[in-house]
Amino acid sequence: MSASDSHEQRKPRRLYREVIYESAWMNLYADKVEFPQGRIIDRHYFLDFKKEAVAVLVENDDEQILMIESYRYITDSIEWEIPAGRIEKGESVLEAARREVIEETGYDSSNMEVIYSFHPSNGISNQVFHIAKCLATGAQREFDRNEVRSVRWFTRDEVSQLIKKRKLRDGFSLTALLLELSPQKHR
Repeated sequence: MSASDSHEQRKPRRLYREVIYESAWMNLYADKVEFPQGRIIDRHYFLDFKKEAVAVLVENDDEQILMIESYRYITDSIEWEIPAGRIEKGESVLEAARREVIEETGYDSSNMEVIYSFHPSNGISNQVFHIAKCLATGAQREFDRNEVRSVRWFTRDEVSQLIKKRKLRDGFSLTALLLELSPQKHR
């Protein structure tokens, strides 16, 4: 038995899947799963996201960070966040990032790069989040006012204060901003 065969045997395996809900956006399953030591979970819920998502750290020449004030129906709030959204079929991560920046802020961008990718809730979901970074270019045009109430540049100190005062509550934005503000960049 090779090391890779041994590794494969240590992973949990699905014994059965019950479909609870399926849509073009996400699926919900209840899987019966056997773990490596023989433990069986009869209903291990699994959120299956069909599309990945990207959030974008947009900076200007003064190293300020562009944030949007988003309407959030689920939490009944209006929150400061960084631009973000789903990656559409046929789009690369960077193409989606550029599109989201234009749609949500009205700015075009350059020097786009992916700086991190992660699973936000890997115990129940296969969702993938990517964090990109770019430089805003040109003059601001109109943005999607159905999603975004306002757009504003923040200094790094102002962003740090939002975090310190627990005013920034979106996990996607918080992860990206903490990575960016970290004294040791994770790239």
